Amino acid sequence: MSNPISLTIGTSFGDVPLSAVLFNADERGTGRPVVILHGGAGPASVTGFADLLADATGTRVIVPTHPGFGGTSRPEALTTVVGLAEVYAGLLDALGLEDATVIGNSIGGWITAELAVRGSQRLGRIALVDSVGIEVAGHPVASGLTPAQLTQHAWYDPSKAPSVDPATLPPAVAEVLAGNRATLALYGGSMSDATLLGRLAGIAVPALVLWGEADRIADVDYGRAFAAAIPGARFDVLPQTGHVPQMETPDVLLEALRAFVGE
Repeated sequence: MSNPISLTIGTSFGDVPLSAVLFNADERGTGRPVVILHGGAGPASVTGFADLLADATGTRVIVPTHPGFGGTSRPEALTTVVGLAEVYAGLLDALGLEDATVIGNSIGGWITAELAVRGSQRLGRIALVDSVGIEVAGHPVASGLTPAQLTQHAWYDPSKAPSVDPATLPPAVAEVLAGNRATLALYGGSMSDATLLGRLAGIAVPALVLWGEADRIADVDYGRAFAAAIPGARFDVLPQTGHVPQMETPDVLLEALRAFVGE
């Protein structure tokens, strides 16, 4: 069972004050802290896996909502992934976390990488799960897809993806989903930063990079390039899995993470 968390932190991005950032999150379990940063599908895409991970590893698993997702507020000055990393460093401080494991999927992986580059002292290790954020020649990130195209690109078996008919959604739900897409586009743009690949050499914590073999948002060679740029990172391929392992093959993802989270 998860418990809701709501807290306000004051932070800034460089010389740009972000004033008060209201965070909504939920947590489950006790023990060593694990923070899971969601992708463009929003926090609902990782909450089921968070329950599974907490039960299987005896950890305290925290799932924040990126400001602007899920109908939450976003400071006007907060428009970039680097800015989000600064905000999440503030969140780790506000929660008083020590030796935290941060796991990020897709744009959540990009935020995680930026957080590790920043060098937060509260960070113990990171796991990037089908992350975006770097530029790799010949292996562009697929962006600007329609919902139907996104399903085909993100799932090994698209028939198992949740079926959503926009025409039947309640207006409030449709509004939240539209807000998620707009916020993702604002933060991520083309889903890459030309400077990030070279900056990954500054990561000084243990890193695990996990990739679905059938990811067509960012392919396996893109994932290999991500891992190769991080000193000492381990790279593993998840079989019969696409871009969202936490939804499509949660048990496979759990086994890939279990030892790393418990180190």
